[in-house]
Amino acid sequence: MSDLAYPIGKFVWAGPLSAADRARRIDEIAAAPRALRDAVAGLTDAQLATPYRPGGWTVRQVVHHLPDSHMNAYVRFKLAVTEDAPTVKPYDEAAWAELADVSSVPVATSLDLLAALHERWVALLRSFGEADWARAFRHPELGVVPLERNLALYAWHGRHHVAHVTALLERAGWG
Repeated sequence: MSDLAYPIGKFVWAGPLSAADRARRIDEIAAAPRALRDAVAGLTDAQLATPYRPGGWTVRQVVHHLPDSHMNAYVRFKLAVTEDAPTVKPYDEAAWAELADVSSVPVATSLDLLAALHERWVALLRSFGEADWARAFRHPELGVVPLERNLALYAWHGRHHVAHVTALLERAGWG
């Protein structure tokens, strides 16, 4: 089951990051919307309603989860560079995945939202200097989170969820 839950492995923080490492992670964030769009291209409603693993979210929920999660991350980055170690609010991602917009809004809307969000987010990240990367926010459950750690986490996060979809496509013979 762990292969299905973590098809690219669990996130491991191996910081600090060099400038080149940060640039690679930003490129991964930039690539995530296209990778997700490509992964779900042509899927039927029944396929979108398929869990990527037993007990896991449906493909539709995964698609809608990514902009939800990445919007929170984007705001956290902006807060951290404009405030002194702000405390951010966690959210219940499982509860968000069950809200009506997830089941009623076409995945194309979230694919477009993710693309637009990442365009802004990548522009912000590429504007950062060394002092910006030294900043952090406080998370009530995780403690102090340095921005470069959050960068690495969200570069992994996009690849992680795209792999959920592509692994299902392969197992189901849909690809």
